[in-house]
Amino acid sequence: MLDVMGTDGAGRGRHEADPSATIKDHALLIGQIFTVCKVMFVLPALPGRAVALFFLVLALSTSAALQLPAAAYAQTEGASGLPLPRFVSTRSSPINVRVGPGTKYDIAWNFVVSGVPVEIIQEFDTWRKIRDVEGDEGWVHQNLLIGTRTGYATPLMANGEVTMHTNRADDGPVRARLAPGVKVTIHECDGQWCSVAAGQPGERQAFSGYVRQEELWGVYPNEEFD
Repeated sequence: MLDVMGTDGAGRGRHEADPSATIKDHALLIGQIFTVCKVMFVLPALPGRAVALFFLVLALSTSAALQLPAAAYAQTEGASGLPLPRFVSTRSSPINVRVGPGTKYDIAWNFVVSGVPVEIIQEFDTWRKIRDVEGDEGWVHQNLLIGTRTGYATPLMANGEVTMHTNRADDGPVRARLAPGVKVTIHECDGQWCSVAAGQPGERQAFSGYVRQEELWGVYPNEEFD
């Protein structure tokens, strides 16, 4: 049985339009709140020496990739044959994230929206240890993750915005401006620029363009894919 909560789960995702959204330089400011995508749980103390021993073994066997932040980009091959670490997205919602690789382990939190970008940092059988944008780590079954790439706008300047251009050029026409935390779908990256799509909450229209790769959480510096 996979770790998907029922429809009467503990929380539901929500998106809120930024009430201060305005037109700046004739480019739409896309505002979106991403932090309400999970519900945390208060965990009881871990029982028994067996559990402690298990986590000690996991810690000793963890590759150097676990120590790398998302900003670093040095990969090794995991047991699945896929690189570690790597970015993926959550396939569905809600999803239980557990403190260990199995349904017998306590639930740390729930993802209550789908398409959330996460970083796989460890593999154990059919379970994947993930890290989210807030740095929280936990385990989910591999079937609850998908290779589709998504990310969050992370401006380099405090209180800034991520500029979406119509082409791969800083001086190119501006398509839109992304508020911090806006979730985007990432189509491709060339190591410097990424082709992305983003939309206003509650609206069907999506805006496509190019943003600087360094201003996205969900893709590594200099990573290339299409």
